[in-house]
Amino acid sequence: MEVDFSNIKVIGFDADDTLWVNETYFRDAEEQFASLLENYETKNKIDQELFRMEMNNLDLYGYGIKGFMLSMIESAMELSNNQVSQATLSQILTLGKNMISHPVELLEGVKEVLDVLARQYRLIVLTKGDLLDQERKLERSGLSEYFHHVEVLSDKKETNYQNLLDHLEIDVKEFLMIGNSLRSDILPILNIGAQAVHVPFHTTWKHEIVSEVDENHQYLTLNGLKQVLDYL
Repeated sequence: MEVDFSNIKVIGFDADDTLWVNETYFRDAEEQFASLLENYETKNKIDQELFRMEMNNLDLYGYGIKGFMLSMIESAMELSNNQVSQATLSQILTLGKNMISHPVELLEGVKEVLDVLARQYRLIVLTKGDLLDQERKLERSGLSEYFHHVEVLSDKKETNYQNLLDHLEIDVKEFLMIGNSLRSDILPILNIGAQAVHVPFHTTWKHEIVSEVDENHQYLTLNGLKQVLDYL
């Protein structure tokens, strides 16, 4: 695909699964959660019910580990008909706390890419999730020095992006977004007239999966973040 990034002045980066590993830890926690409840339901049923609960609670809790913890607890109570033990609930809380305290694992090439791009572009982080958790991860990552601005959004829809770019006085024609999620990082950005680079992660949350993409949407897909340097 032919791309022209000559007008780009500001580059936005998603955080989770673009700069550092995230979804892998959710999948690991789901496996452990299913094991804790194996006396009540099959793994497939447990997975389905947990996802349903997450979707039902999304408007209440938003994105992030804390909302995931609450959904696990509520699912455990529902799947067990309120028979789940206090010990199991405690183990579920521990699962969530372990996720929050997990060391930040940078993806390959992240620092190399930021080192290069920071010399020429204004870099910002645009992520969603729990504010405290995302701030904590950014601090632990050692990447803060590269970014002019960090924004933790409640969601990543067209209006969220447009409002933020307007607030930061960024022209959409001069903005490029880099992320792993078509639903959250790529399609909304294209819909407001900016450009996007898709760097898929090997694991994707079901909520972020897009079955079809409009053929009029033009964006660059790369195998890894370091390939961005071939175009910028």
